[in-house]
Amino acid sequence: MTSADQQPAVPIRTRKLGHLVLMVRDLDASTRFYTEVMGLRVSDRIGDQMVFLRAGEDHHDLALSRIPDDAPDRDDLPRPTRPGLEHFSYYVESVEEMRRAVDVARRSGVTIERGIGQHGPGGNWFLVFKDPDGNNVEIYTDMDQIPLDAEHEPQTWERNLESFDRHRLAHFVVQPPAAVVAAKEGKTGSGAKD
Repeated sequence: MTSADQQPAVPIRTRKLGHLVLMVRDLDASTRFYTEVMGLRVSDRIGDQMVFLRAGEDHHDLALSRIPDDAPDRDDLPRPTRPGLEHFSYYVESVEEMRRAVDVARRSGVTIERGIGQHGPGGNWFLVFKDPDGNNVEIYTDMDQIPLDAEHEPQTWERNLESFDRHRLAHFVVQPPAAVVAAKEGKTGSGAKD
């Protein structure tokens, strides 16, 4: 990134994810999903083209932007075998709230993709849903914290079922996709994500 005669620059001091903008086919359906299922609140709108939503005090952490009706690739769905967003995540206070979220999703007809599980790296519990456009939306809790001034030695985890879920799917509320299990068991060619 730097030429041989330059000193490396001090990296940008980022602290947290700020916001995401998702392109969506049906702005109303997506707004209902993110408010009625995920519990976000609408902050503002731009006509019938964009909605700004928030989970906390920031004006928005998610914005939805409507894809034009005549866009040639408007009906292409997200796939784990191409570059781009695999999932994004919202924090919840507890595993109990995550269990309650399962009931909310089921009552709302929302597809649960994977979880409830607990990742090896980070130790966070997770539950992943599909939004109306097929994007993976995760809720998480109890992630390991590393203080800014802490001495921390990164660990390299083996790619296996235990690094994906410390409990080997024992708390999953849906059968995980076969490709996910195959990837975690070391079988190649699945393109599955953590």
